[in-house]
Amino acid sequence: MTLAKVKGNIVSTQKNSQLKGHKLLIVHPVDLNNNYIGEKDVIALDFVDAGIGDTVLLVQEGKAVQQILGHRKAPVHSVIVAIVDSIDVN
Repeated sequence: MTLAKVKGNIVSTQKNSQLKGHKLLIVHPVDLNNNYIGEKDVIALDFVDAGIGDTVLLVQEGKAVQQILGHRKAPVHSVIVAIVDSIDVN
Protein backbone atom coordinates (compact mmCIF):
# COMPACT_ATOMS: atom_id res chain seq x y z
CA MET A 1 0.00 0.00 0.00
CA THR A 2 1.08 3.54 -0.72
CA LEU A 3 0.00 6.88 0.72
CA ALA A 4 -1.11 9.31 -1.98
CA LYS A 5 -2.84 12.67 -2.34
CA VAL A 6 -5.71 13.14 -4.79
CA LYS A 7 -4.85 15.86 -7.33
CA GLY A 8 -7.76 15.71 -9.75
CA ASN A 9 -10.52 13.88 -11.61
CA ILE A 10 -10.40 12.06 -14.93
CA VAL A 11 -13.33 12.58 -17.29
CA SER A 12 -13.54 10.05 -20.09
CA THR A 13 -16.06 9.74 -22.90
CA GLN A 14 -14.76 6.27 -23.76
CA LYS A 15 -14.09 3.74 -21.02
CA ASN A 16 -13.57 -0.01 -20.72
CA SER A 17 -17.02 -1.58 -20.23
CA GLN A 18 -15.88 -3.12 -16.92
CA LEU A 19 -15.06 0.36 -15.56
CA LYS A 20 -18.37 2.07 -16.28
CA GLY A 21 -19.80 3.52 -13.08
CA HIS A 22 -16.37 3.79 -11.41
CA LYS A 23 -14.63 7.11 -10.78
CA LEU A 24 -11.04 7.64 -11.97
CA LEU A 25 -8.78 10.02 -10.03
CA ILE A 26 -5.28 11.42 -10.49
CA VAL A 27 -3.17 10.78 -7.38
CA HIS A 28 0.46 11.36 -6.44
CA PRO A 29 2.41 9.34 -3.84
CA VAL A 30 3.31 11.23 -0.64
CA ASP A 31 5.50 10.56 2.40
CA LEU A 32 4.38 10.60 6.05
CA ASN A 33 4.76 14.41 6.10
CA ASN A 34 2.45 14.79 3.08
CA ASN A 35 5.33 15.77 0.74
CA TYR A 36 5.15 14.50 -2.84
CA ILE A 37 7.45 11.59 -3.71
CA GLY A 38 8.81 11.34 -7.23
CA GLU A 39 7.58 13.10 -10.34
CA LYS A 40 4.85 10.84 -11.71
CA ASP A 41 1.11 11.00 -11.10
CA VAL A 42 -0.98 7.80 -11.06
CA ILE A 43 -4.47 7.15 -12.37
CA ALA A 44 -6.43 5.19 -9.78
CA LEU A 45 -9.88 3.64 -9.59
CA ASP A 46 -11.79 5.12 -6.63
CA PHE A 47 -13.77 2.76 -4.38
CA VAL A 48 -14.18 5.08 -1.37
CA ASP A 49 -15.58 8.32 -2.85
CA ALA A 50 -12.36 10.29 -2.31
CA GLY A 51 -12.09 13.90 -3.42
CA ILE A 52 -9.43 16.37 -4.48
CA GLY A 53 -7.05 17.10 -1.60
CA ASP A 54 -7.77 13.85 0.27
CA THR A 55 -4.89 11.68 1.45
CA VAL A 56 -5.67 8.08 0.49
CA LEU A 57 -4.30 4.55 0.64
CA LEU A 58 -3.47 3.22 -2.79
CA VAL A 59 -3.15 -0.48 -3.69
CA GLN A 60 -0.95 -1.24 -6.69
CA GLU A 61 -0.68 -5.00 -6.49
CA GLY A 62 -2.22 -7.07 -9.29
CA LYS A 63 -3.79 -9.76 -7.10
CA ALA A 64 -5.22 -7.27 -4.59
CA VAL A 65 -6.74 -5.21 -7.40
CA GLN A 66 -8.32 -8.33 -8.90
CA GLN A 67 -9.80 -9.31 -5.52
CA ILE A 68 -11.27 -5.83 -5.00
CA LEU A 69 -12.80 -5.76 -8.49
CA GLY A 70 -13.94 -9.38 -8.28
CA HIS A 71 -12.69 -10.18 -11.79
CA ARG A 72 -9.69 -9.91 -14.13
CA LYS A 73 -11.50 -8.28 -17.06
CA ALA A 74 -10.51 -4.63 -16.51
CA PRO A 75 -7.08 -3.09 -17.18
CA VAL A 76 -6.59 -1.64 -13.68
CA HIS A 77 -3.25 -1.13 -11.95
CA SER A 78 -4.12 1.11 -8.97
CA VAL A 79 -7.14 1.26 -6.65
CA ILE A 80 -7.93 3.70 -3.84
CA VAL A 81 -9.08 1.61 -0.87
CA ALA A 82 -9.23 4.11 2.03
CA ILE A 83 -9.28 7.79 2.94
CA VAL A 84 -6.69 8.63 5.60
CA ASP A 85 -8.08 10.78 8.43
CA SER A 86 -4.81 11.20 10.30
CA ILE A 87 -1.31 9.74 10.62
CA ASP A 88 0.32 9.14 14.01
CA VAL A 89 3.96 8.03 13.97
CA ASN A 90 5.76 7.29 17.23
